[in-house]
Amino acid sequence: MATQFIDDQKGRFSNQLNAGVAFPIEAVPGLSLTAEYRFMDDFENPEMNVQVTNTRTGSTRPQTAVVSNRNQSVLLGLRYAFGATPVVAPAAAPVAAAKTYLVFFDWNKADLTDRARQIIGEAATARGTGVTRIEVNGFTDRSGSDQYNQGLSVRRANAVAAELVRRGVPRNEIMTRGFGEANPLVPTADGVREPQNRRVEIILK
Repeated sequence: MATQFIDDQKGRFSNQLNAGVAFPIEAVPGLSLTAEYRFMDDFENPEMNVQVTNTRTGSTRPQTAVVSNRNQSVLLGLRYAFGATPVVAPAAAPVAAAKTYLVFFDWNKADLTDRARQIIGEAATARGTGVTRIEVNGFTDRSGSDQYNQGLSVRRANAVAAELVRRGVPRNEIMTRGFGEANPLVPTADGVREPQNRRVEIILK
């Protein structure tokens, strides 16, 4: 039977690697699921001096023991941060709805009435509230030929655009188009003189 006595004071350097990740649990503010990996190893396996004594004979002999210290571990856990406040996503900025102004015309005319100029003035004033583009779209009723009505709708749109410019709206902000008989407010048969279809739409965007 033998006994061992270890007496060694030599030191050794060792290295250690820690890596971890955390996954927040959105349903519970401040709570996270964590995973951690740890690796530890000596630069070299240390040798330790050991005295082995035979208890029967009382003889003692020295012996060298090689100690290996290398281990790996994976830890899973939950972490809670006290006082954490829920993250509130910023509200999306509301998109301003386009404003539309209607200017009506007499039959077969592209001249502006006093009421038409008043409506155009209101549109020009409203331009200062974040408007970046103004569409001026001309239309006719279904009396007259398609070709004639196309030209008439363009003249009506140009007349409204000119009044907007006169009231201080830059011309490069205005886009004019003529649609002729297309897109009537009031659907009618061909040849019908419908007052609400003889119009220009001013759309502020």
